[in-house]
Order: sequence, then structure tokens, then C-alpha cells
Amino acid sequence: MKREIATSNRGQRNLTHHIDTEAGFRSIKLLLVETQRLFRQSLRVLLERERDIVAVVEATDGREAYRLAIEHKPDIALLDVDMPDLDVESVTKLVRKHLPNTRVLLLARYDEDTRIVVAMQAGAFGYILKDTDCTDFLRIIRATMRGEHILSPVMPERFVRTVPGAMRPIHEDNNLLLSSLTDREREILACAAAGRSNKEIADQLCVSVDTVKTHLHHIYQKLSVDGRVEAVITYLRV
Repeated sequence: MKREIATSNRGQRNLTHHIDTEAGFRSIKLLLVETQRLFRQSLRVLLERERDIVAVVEATDGREAYRLAIEHKPDIALLDVDMPDLDVESVTKLVRKHLPNTRVLLLARYDEDTRIVVAMQAGAFGYILKDTDCTDFLRIIRATMRGEHILSPVMPERFVRTVPGAMRPIHEDNNLLLSSLTDREREILACAAAGRSNKEIADQLCVSVDTVKTHLHHIYQKLSVDGRVEAVITYLRV
């Protein structure tokens, strides 16, 4: 079948009563949207082992994701940034508009993906890289449920990069950092903040893609950030 939709009857049948009666637990209903079947099923197995996750609903594309979100009203919608049929920005906007209590988390292969920036601007709560450790993955889910970003002085570097709200302090004055950029670098950063890819930026500015990459590298160094998403967030905070 083109789509495979499944609901965790086991989680709803066996776990709900236990969790509701145990002090300190906040049960989590989660919508999992991932195009790759094996990865999606693996995530579901991981999630269903946790006592505080009472239901996992699966979808493989954006339209099904929005329909199931409206039907099940999940606490967290975990969206693959590479969803077909309806893109992640559109689904994020629809979920935030019609389900304000549902928090959107993004799943991405790498943090240079411009779709992360666009979806974050549309209201996504944060994002998780697909190579994140499973322990950190579950910590992000629970922190999102609590409505907070995890902040820790001993947080591993990969985890700092995973949640935008958990970024280490960059500088007290973003204006000062941004003032160190050249006019061309500010122009490229503004394009990146608008969600444009390196090729789109190159076409707009009539330069090569390699030139754009070089400018971005200089921008990251001047702003003391690790990548595109952190640079854009620094830009948007001014």
C-alpha cells in the first residue's frame, strides 16, 4: 500500500491506566511522520517501550499527517522534513493554527537543511537530527512535552546542535556580532533566513554555489555558531 497508518493499540490498552495512576508521569500522545518504513517502525518500537508514551500514531506523508493530527490531537507531532504530498512548512502552519496545544518537532538528516529554518519560522518547537543518540532523542521528546528546552552545561556538542533552544550562549549582543559581517555576508544570511538553498542564493546573487558556501563558512566563524540554523536564529533574534 502507498500509505501505512497504524495506531498503538497496545500502548492505549496496557499503559494508559498505569501511567494515569502513577504520580509524576505525564502521558504523551505522539504523531510520528516518517517516510522511510524501517526507520519509522524502529522509532515506534523505541517510543513504545517508554511507560509515559501511551499512543503512537504513524503517517508517511503530509496530508495524512494533518488528518491524523486533527483526529488524534497529539501532544507532539514529530515531522520528517522530507514529507511528500504536503510540505513540512505547510503542515507545521496548519497544526499550529488548528491545534495550538500540539508541539511540532522536526526530524532531519542534517542541520544545514533549509526546511528546518522555514518550519521553525512557521512555529516548530525544535528539531532532532536523525543520527541523535536514542537517549538524547527521548530526552528531547520529554523536554518538549514539558514545554521547555533542555539546558545543561555538560550537554554533549551533538545535543547542543540538536535543539535550537539549547544552544550555548553566543554573545550578549547579537547586533555587535552581526555588525562584523560584510554587506555580502549579511545579504547571504538574509537569504538563508528566508529559507533559500545555497543554489537559490547563488542564482539570486549571480555568484557560484562555492562562493555562497565560502561566505557561509565565514559567517559561521564570525557568529561563533556551528551551522546554518544557529546562524539564522542569531539573525532573527536581532
